[in-house]
Amino acid sequence: MHFPQWDTDLFLFLNGFHSETWDKLMWAFSHKWVWVPLYLVLLVGMIKKLGKKNWPWVIIGLGLCIFLSDFVSSGIIKEWVERLRPSREPALNGLVHLVNGYRGGSYGFVSSHSANSFAFAFFTSYVIKNKYLTPMLFVWAALVSYSRIYLGVHYPLDIFCGAIVGVGAAWTSLFVLRKLIVWKT
Repeated sequence: MHFPQWDTDLFLFLNGFHSETWDKLMWAFSHKWVWVPLYLVLLVGMIKKLGKKNWPWVIIGLGLCIFLSDFVSSGIIKEWVERLRPSREPALNGLVHLVNGYRGGSYGFVSSHSANSFAFAFFTSYVIKNKYLTPMLFVWAALVSYSRIYLGVHYPLDIFCGAIVGVGAAWTSLFVLRKLIVWKT
């Protein structure tokens, strides 16, 4: 698969802005364990919103959502497309800013971080339906996704297409819950 040159140029531009402070911040943003308290608070919020009788469906739906997002991005697309990450692209050797020597796995298209964070944001915002929380969830997902460019392990198209996969996974999970299980929000 051929990717446009502007994707590499935009990556190098965005990856070129770095400092010691931002290195630490983006490193933290990129690690899923940092976000466990947020996940738990939002899970409790979803359970409260839907009531105690629906809490298993919230967990099943969210689990399905993240499973689909991660499986499609990592298990199917990355292995099918085989696009090297910028951190592993020989033509970019010496041009990519890496943090803590982190290079990621071999392939980067599509970003699983982007897919999973946008899947979580879409699913959660759909369930909770809060006009203040929804934009914050998508800003959070965008920042987690951008951190992957900052760290030198994803191109912008990896991020954008990962977000599409994530939203698709969330929509599919919600469809299953609403139509096949007759779950109402």
